Amino acid sequence: MSKKPLYRRVLLKLSGEALTGEQKFGIEHQSCQQIAQAIKEVCDLGIEIGVVVGGGNVFRGAQAVEFGFARTPADQVGMLATIINGMVLQQSLSVLGISSIVMSGLSCSVVEEYIWARAMSFLQNKTVVIFVGGTGNPYFTTDTAAALRASEIQAEIVLKATKVDGIYDADPKKNPKAKKYDRVSYAEVLAKQLNVMDATAIALCRENSIPIFVFNLFEKNAFVRAVCENTGGTLVHGE
Repeated sequence: MSKKPLYRRVLLKLSGEALTGEQKFGIEHQSCQQIAQAIKEVCDLGIEIGVVVGGGNVFRGAQAVEFGFARTPADQVGMLATIINGMVLQQSLSVLGISSIVMSGLSCSVVEEYIWARAMSFLQNKTVVIFVGGTGNPYFTTDTAAALRASEIQAEIVLKATKVDGIYDADPKKNPKAKKYDRVSYAEVLAKQLNVMDATAIALCRENSIPIFVFNLFEKNAFVRAVCENTGGTLVHGE
């Protein structure tokens, strides 16, 4: 496998559920270690990495609305959940000797405020920047936050880490005949409702010509293969 990176700067989108491992809720230490190790392997290639992390493993605002919560405070609690995950990920990276910083779009004194110029400076100095707090506003998903931060930091690709090795035309866990896409356009993702990221995130990536690569972060060397070969997953790009 080639170890020559295709990209100089990337944005990794992690769901909160990626931190749960085999659990149904919360944070599993082993999963955090695996994620940190995968990030380290890509850092060692000299690639600048931004990370946007979700918070669904701690609190999911959209579901809380179903129980009568008002949308704005529910989303704000969800944004606070991403801060918890970001701090845990930062410490997992620290154990491996990887320099990282947590920057939040939502004001919180325990982590740094997101300031674009500082984020760019950290990235240029090969510090992993973990973006938390979503966009800092309710009614936006962390997928949209990933597309937004990727656009702001001029990332060359959004790497959407999942527990599935790409995009399928049906749920491969429920339908063994589901067809996997190796490459698919932004328009097809939206038209076929392939459930990669929300429509706002897809539209923002398309507008800024940022490809999206969907892959299973927990497969061996998957992150390295994604940034060096675009293999082992599905690439979303083009019209």
